[in-house]
Amino acid sequence: MIDKENMPRHIAIIMDGNRRWAKAKGKPANFGHKEGAKTLEKIVRYANKIGLEYITVYAFSTENWKRAEEEVKALMFLFQSYLNDYAKRADSENIKVQFLGDREALSKQMQKSMKDCIEKTKNNTGVIFNIAINYGGRDELIHAIKKVATQVKDGSLQIEDINEKTVSQNLYTQDMPDPDLLIRTSGEMRLSNFLLWQVAYSEFLFVDKNWPDFSEEDLDNAIEVYQHRTRKFGAN
Repeated sequence: MIDKENMPRHIAIIMDGNRRWAKAKGKPANFGHKEGAKTLEKIVRYANKIGLEYITVYAFSTENWKRAEEEVKALMFLFQSYLNDYAKRADSENIKVQFLGDREALSKQMQKSMKDCIEKTKNNTGVIFNIAINYGGRDELIHAIKKVATQVKDGSLQIEDINEKTVSQNLYTQDMPDPDLLIRTSGEMRLSNFLLWQVAYSEFLFVDKNWPDFSEEDLDNAIEVYQHRTRKFGAN
């Protein structure tokens, strides 16, 4: 049973296993991605229902461009269709959509769809839904370093004043709390370049289930596991 008084503020999810799930059913990879998108929608709605403040999902990494061209094209088409559809109704669900990652490498149409989603949900007060597209943890850190270096160069920041807060405020997740809990599906046990700075003290949970099969009950179970752990942040 979830303790409503001890809820994580921020849950991050590596949605792994779409292709594996599809292959097991004798279907193409894109079928798995479509089912994964349905699962995502269901989980975000539920996160909003139970009062989570933030949910961040890994949708497309900077490394995913290395996949077969056909799969990448299908994924981008799926993302854009999803965003266009979501922009039409997300406002009524009181979910606020934001994006993490480098948008410059994405198509103009995709960038417009992202902008529309942000604009149409900006006043919503429910869960903040962060979608990481063309995101890489190392790429984010390089981006932050360049921003900090520019501030030093123009004299608005002194080198001796650089601290953890300085770095955090120059990340895509500025002004957000770090994830309390990181969930990865499909049984794989690695970060895959996701939120490298932000998960320094997050609790990790690796679920032996492919993403399309992940349910609201699985999210409840993950939160219960989190609530039974003791977070020390390096202290005794």
